[in-house]
Amino acid sequence: MRRLFAILTGAVIAAAFLGPGTVTTAARAGAAHGYRLLWTLIFATCACLVLQEAAARLTIASGHNLGQALRQRFHQGTAAVVMQGLVLGAIVLGCAAYEAGNILGGVEGATLATGWSRPILTVISATLAGVLLYLGSTRVVALVLGALVAVMGGAFLVTGLMLRPPLGEVVAGLSTPAIPPDGMLLVLGLVGTTVVPYNLFLGSGIARGQRLDEARFGLVVAIVLGGLISMAVVLVGAAVSGPFSYPEVGRVLSTQLGSWAGGLFAFGLFAAGFSSAVTAPLAAAITARSLFATGDQDPRWGEGSLRYRAIWLGVLLSGAAFGIAEVRPVPAIILAQALNGLLLPVVAVFLWLVMNDRKLLGKEAVNGIVANVAMGLVVAASVALGLRGIARAVSAAFS
Repeated sequence: MRRLFAILTGAVIAAAFLGPGTVTTAARAGAAHGYRLLWTLIFATCACLVLQEAAARLTIASGHNLGQALRQRFHQGTAAVVMQGLVLGAIVLGCAAYEAGNILGGVEGATLATGWSRPILTVISATLAGVLLYLGSTRVVALVLGALVAVMGGAFLVTGLMLRPPLGEVVAGLSTPAIPPDGMLLVLGLVGTTVVPYNLFLGSGIARGQRLDEARFGLVVAIVLGGLISMAVVLVGAAVSGPFSYPEVGRVLSTQLGSWAGGLFAFGLFAAGFSSAVTAPLAAAITARSLFATGDQDPRWGEGSLRYRAIWLGVLLSGAAFGIAEVRPVPAIILAQALNGLLLPVVAVFLWLVMNDRKLLGKEAVNGIVANVAMGLVVAASVALGLRGIARAVSAAFS
């Protein structure tokens, strides 16, 4: 039973990164480059697992979640101000950007299925997410999102496999790291949509009460399954030969597999959006509480407190505003994923520093050589991708 709960807890992390951002970015990567960017998802899945395991180990070993550990590690002077400003800014920006994409993508899926107007569907989706956040404890949210991710994952895996992609091209895409000339934004997006900065705070915050072996088991099952689902979405996107859009994906699937496939895609897109529309505000509130609460029992930051609810409500409303304004979803979502790819190095570096604090973790849980090499590779790759993305953006702006 405890292992089942560990999987459901890990599914909250999967639900957070398996949003419409993943569906949009992965499907667009498939539509634009076929199977050539599948290798990115192998790196992103492994990186997600390395960092999430570290965040969970931190909480289980020290009793402090990531925000509390950072505050303890950098508690004086300029370092404390810089750390809190960078982390809170990164998480608030990341959650707000993600929530816009979550609402927009989820509403697009509901529109494909029902034909109703987007503003009405936005209000309905945001209201349902708000009710779940207001009434549900973290355990209840984990159960609901775990079930939703399981159904959504099945929908994409079945659809992707039934398209019967060419095995040789898929293997080549998985095993040959290469970035096409116009593929950098999508590579950043695929990394940013899988290794989500705010997920590290979310995963650390919900790991309390688990054993380390249980947490690792749950994370491996949920994150690897999430990576496979993302790859299945790339296979679905590769079936689109013309300009990418959600209706076009639905039309192609309905033509090749039958009308049921188009409906399944619409449901999967809505489920991805709704599940992530719950986790992004939740992660923002958990992060703010970890940075500013004076302890685990601080009444000012309890799950029912005004401050805690104000944080998740603000993030939820920011996403709903984009939906009501009927912003075009695909460009907004791709940009949000790229933004998170740029923010990831900031959070990853802070986590790496904390995981080497022997006073905080003790000699048993502190990073060893293997863990440091793995985290170092993830951090280096994240920084390199982020700097390359910034360089390309600046070059494009001046040209």
